[in-house]
Amino acid sequence: MKQKGVLATLVRHKVAANVLMLLAFIIGVIGVTRMNVQFFPTFELDIISVRVVWSGASSEDVEIGITTPLEERLKTIDGLKKMTSTSAQGVSSITLELHEGTEPLQALDQVRQRVDEFRNLPRDAETPQVSRVSRYDQIARLLIRGSSVEELRPWVRRFESELLAGGIDRVTITGLPEERIAIELPSAALQTLGLSLVDVGDRVAQISRDVPAGVAGEQDGAREIRGLEQRRDALAFDNLAVVSDGGGRITLGELATITREPRPGSLALSEGGDVVVEMLLQRAESGHSLKAAEAFDAWLQKTRPSLPASISLEVFDAQWELIRDRIQLLISNGLSGLLLVVLVLYVFLPARVAFWVMVGIPTAFLGTLGLMMVFGGTINMMSLFALIMALGIIVDDAIVVSEDADTHRSMGEGPEQSALGGARRMLLPVLAASLTTVAAFIPLMMVGGIIGNILGDIPFVMIMVILA
Repeated sequence: MKQKGVLATLVRHKVAANVLMLLAFIIGVIGVTRMNVQFFPTFELDIISVRVVWSGASSEDVEIGITTPLEERLKTIDGLKKMTSTSAQGVSSITLELHEGTEPLQALDQVRQRVDEFRNLPRDAETPQVSRVSRYDQIARLLIRGSSVEELRPWVRRFESELLAGGIDRVTITGLPEERIAIELPSAALQTLGLSLVDVGDRVAQISRDVPAGVAGEQDGAREIRGLEQRRDALAFDNLAVVSDGGGRITLGELATITREPRPGSLALSEGGDVVVEMLLQRAESGHSLKAAEAFDAWLQKTRPSLPASISLEVFDAQWELIRDRIQLLISNGLSGLLLVVLVLYVFLPARVAFWVMVGIPTAFLGTLGLMMVFGGTINMMSLFALIMALGIIVDDAIVVSEDADTHRSMGEGPEQSALGGARRMLLPVLAASLTTVAAFIPLMMVGGIIGNILGDIPFVMIMVILA
């Protein structure tokens, strides 16, 4: 009498079993090539940011005119856990952290509505920017060393544009002092032309939205108009006409001394007598850490030979190397474990049984990776840690099932009957052992917040191993 069931069908129809194994291989290979490689698992932050730029305003004015009124409107947002704000010179920044379980898109719409209802923004303030905070993973840090800030500045800007164009999602620069444009006007020249500092300031503001009409007295014969957050070159102001009537055309460059200078209070870094600038290289949530690292390495190989002797590049805190090392550990453990299993099986079991056990281990492993892809998993530090642990489960299960089948085969059972019996007899023990391991990690699935999002990949991968 023919036995029924999925296992019996696969034992009788060898082609179906081989096709299923081939399918697991294919899905696993596709999963490896398509899944993102990153440091942390993919998860979204339940944090909303509100940012308003008011160029030229002091931090006190920003606090009174923007930050405090917005805080009053946002403190009753549904699901709000914590609200923090920063009022700096020319910018207001408010961060809203939501309780776990709050629908972030609804909260985002509510925040936008409350901000839009605020009609008393200062006239010169820009439109508020409301967005959900995106998460970026670090790739590496690049230290640029030179003799002076003036020498490094053009190189740093060039490096930034090249890296962004080459596949790096975000570059954060530290240690490059911000600049401002100083315009010094002799009071005698202004009086001769019948102009005031306010008149000139209005003309400057017309060609640069980022430049307020600031007034500061240095000496009796000079005044300054400061362009904060100015990104244009100082030469852009030389041809600015301050007088253009029947009496002729007089430009700002003819009247004033225009210079670019570091903004007071800007951060500058130095080490060993050299000026250094740090660039933090990051990938977006949808980016691939190893591909971004390859692009960065290719950029380094291309850029270093073209640099002058006074400028050097140093890479440190390369987190992508941790991911690479973990992947190499997984591969080396898998290969060494597979080799040991095969050697032991060849000693105690027939060669044919040992061969199919050897084939079954990578099949189960690739099947796990395929299921991870289907269910939205990624290759990260947590999932790799879980896969290394799961490797032991896969190897142990393969040995137990094959040994049981071979024992009954030696007792006189037929090949099909012993194989089917071994699979059925070991199904519950193997499942129980796997579930016991999963049960040890189930509490990690109950951890909330960002830590829970990070650790949740461990039980997720263990479940994928059982399904595979």
